[in-house]
Amino acid sequence: MDELMPPEAPIPLSNATLDDLPEGIARPRYDRSRLTPGIVHIGLGNFHRAHQAWYLHRLMQQGEALDWAILGAGVRPYDAAMRDRLLAQDCLTTLIELAPDHRSAEVTGPMIDYLPIEEGNGTLISAMADPAIRIVALTVTEGGYYLDASGDLDLSHPDIAHDAAHPDAPRTAFGAMVAALKRRREEGYAPFTGLSCDNLRGNGAILRQVVVGLARMTDEALADWIDRRGAFPNSMVDSIVPATGPAEVALVREFGIDDAAPVTHENFRQWVIEDTFCAGRPDWDRVGATFTADVHSYEMMKIRILNAGHQVLANAGELMSVPTIADCMAHPAIAALFEKVQTREIVPHVRGVPGMTPSDYLELIKRRFSNPAIRDTTRRVAFDGSSRHSGFVLPILRDALDAGGSVEGLALVEALWARMCAGLREDGSVIEPNDPHWDSLHRAALAAKERPAAWLEQGQVYGDLARNTAFATAFERHLAALWRDGTARVLTDYAR
Repeated sequence: MDELMPPEAPIPLSNATLDDLPEGIARPRYDRSRLTPGIVHIGLGNFHRAHQAWYLHRLMQQGEALDWAILGAGVRPYDAAMRDRLLAQDCLTTLIELAPDHRSAEVTGPMIDYLPIEEGNGTLISAMADPAIRIVALTVTEGGYYLDASGDLDLSHPDIAHDAAHPDAPRTAFGAMVAALKRRREEGYAPFTGLSCDNLRGNGAILRQVVVGLARMTDEALADWIDRRGAFPNSMVDSIVPATGPAEVALVREFGIDDAAPVTHENFRQWVIEDTFCAGRPDWDRVGATFTADVHSYEMMKIRILNAGHQVLANAGELMSVPTIADCMAHPAIAALFEKVQTREIVPHVRGVPGMTPSDYLELIKRRFSNPAIRDTTRRVAFDGSSRHSGFVLPILRDALDAGGSVEGLALVEALWARMCAGLREDGSVIEPNDPHWDSLHRAALAAKERPAAWLEQGQVYGDLARNTAFATAFERHLAALWRDGTARVLTDYAR
């Protein structure tokens, strides 16, 4: 639908008011009272509601998958605020699609409850132990899987050590999954499928590694049972979903809806999944998802061109006080950086997928990033650089070095991150902490101002890359130039 003229008083969102919403607002056609749970989703934020939950909603609109409703869950105290907001509106969500030339809204309702946030996660464990739950899905961010610098489960992490010592009262989502799987095995039920929806290469394999590895710390037989009987499909998810703030809450009111947790999103979605579920699944492919044995090619293209591309833009944007990704794409120097790094150092190390070449995909990403209706902040995209550079940028850099290709632009991207972590923009304003490891990154960035190699000595991020002369030399030259000449000058010189 096109943008609407709202009523004088926006209508509070709830089951009771669905029929009262303004004409033209799409809403559930299914009877939500008939829905029964089949999925627990841990880490229920904006992305999940705009992406995975939307696919399920589309199936339910066709009268299907009514026994696959979602129970929301979280394991951190800050999840409680989202729980309160969603329960107050019967777990309904208004999705606002922001295309370059129009806006539209729909109300979705595949989620039917949000489990309590509690120490020990007892209610969550009981819910996942119920055989009616056949999928446990997660969006816990790229850095939320407790991996060490080698990509293995960090057995020394305090949260993992706690869960190994207290398996019946775990602290992490993974510990809760292990506890629920243990209960299912003891009661003679099959395991559920673990479905990661995070931007990680081989996210299903990583989830299997963490869950099985944590189980093995306390119960070898349980770990073997999970590994043998369980399923952890790899998947690739894609849609740009900004954070919700006052502007988004005001926007939903323009549509005539009082929603405390609306979600804005672009007019693009993609979900590619391995069809290796152990306890059944909804027919998401009937509403646009792709099931394939070759998720890797799709995720490689997306993670390298889109996710790494975000990091190419965001740190430069932060330093130059450019507020959004669309604004970065409209900034001549930052856009030139993006174009050159992508075409010379990223796209050559990506292979195509059916119906899409890497160059065509880059053109798609450029259009999506340039959408001025999507107010996706550089700060949000730059968040957790320690995970995102490690997961998105450095693998490309390693491949380029192995192939004898240029890494000049990728080295500049890393130098921009180092310069950003010093905590001051070019205009002198302060960059507030924006990474779970900000304190150590900030110290390294300040040390690197005088001795650039200090940044690369962060072994947990760069490993042996500090010893690669081609990369280290280019990085140190770029970082010194950023401090000496400023970001604008360095970007202009690079793009020539």
